[in-house]
Amino acid sequence: MNYLTLALPFSVSDAEAKKLLSTAWLFKIASHRMLRLAKNCDVLPASDIGWKSMFRKSIYSVITNRRYADGVITLVRGIYESCRQLKVNFEDVELGNWIMFQQFEMEYPVRTITLKQDYSFRTTTLDYNGLSERISIKPAIPRNYSLLLSKIPEEKQKHTARIVIKDYGVRKNKVWVHGEIQLTIPLSFYYRYMRRFEKNKGKLFGGVDMNCDRINLAIVDRFGRLRDVKTFWFRETTARGFPKRKARVIIGMKIHEMLKYAYFHGVSKTFLENSEILGKLKLLWIRNGKRLSPNYNWKVAVFRSSIIEMISMKAPLYSIKAQYVNPKGTTSSNEHKEIAKKLGLDRHTASAYLIALRGLRQNDTV
Repeated sequence: MNYLTLALPFSVSDAEAKKLLSTAWLFKIASHRMLRLAKNCDVLPASDIGWKSMFRKSIYSVITNRRYADGVITLVRGIYESCRQLKVNFEDVELGNWIMFQQFEMEYPVRTITLKQDYSFRTTTLDYNGLSERISIKPAIPRNYSLLLSKIPEEKQKHTARIVIKDYGVRKNKVWVHGEIQLTIPLSFYYRYMRRFEKNKGKLFGGVDMNCDRINLAIVDRFGRLRDVKTFWFRETTARGFPKRKARVIIGMKIHEMLKYAYFHGVSKTFLENSEILGKLKLLWIRNGKRLSPNYNWKVAVFRSSIIEMISMKAPLYSIKAQYVNPKGTTSSNEHKEIAKKLGLDRHTASAYLIALRGLRQNDTV
């Protein structure tokens, strides 16, 4: 089953902020211990049960909540499995500068970060002495998420949650925290209540080329004839120091704009580059900008992959099917240069057109 994570921002101060910070720091300390223990093991278990049996007692001694302790273990196991997929040396991995805590089990209700009917979250916190206390956090809820969130308790939909601390400090002798509650739900549940269009009678196809400052869309018919092109810009997000959250919001809006344009121009299926599997390393766990092999720009690759995944997940909201194709040769081949020259396309639009053609060939349409 595929999942989607909703990010719900919040701000708290004073006692609640202190309790969130202590819980997050305990989780981080436990994660460092878990990573060190895993690196020192000659042979690691092959199952979740094996990992928890081996490490739970040691991790629980740091963060005295069973679900948070298991969240630490699952996090580090995710790093280990990603390293195996990517053929990265697990010994070289270091944790990033994140501050957060999570429960990993899918359940209803989530015992440690519990969604209530008024959209608040009753959250289990721990102080540095291990004493537990429940506090209430009321995040900002986007209007379009209201129905979706109300259906979680109504249908007793299993989910999981984490709290990520984005920023913290002291103001007027009071501690404050800005953060996100990240709620993970099944993708099928998300589509059930967030779909924009139920039917799509279009007969055209779209090729999408993703770059750091734009999305290029090329629309073709079933014979591979170019019918339309469109570029969706977000140049401002590439400026140094531009807020990451704001950039993600802007890019998300452009993705919706692109998909809406495609829908109303008869696109029923869109083709995207099949990025290299990046696993959980692309989220919070590894240092930003780390190069894992020669000439491999990790930061750019992670960015492009995450946006491609966003397009793939949002396409069904417009009843558009998303399909991956092999991107090799779509940006620097002789065919790419000839098409760009023949049709008068810039190199990014030519790439989008080639991606569309490759998707058609992959489906034996042309």
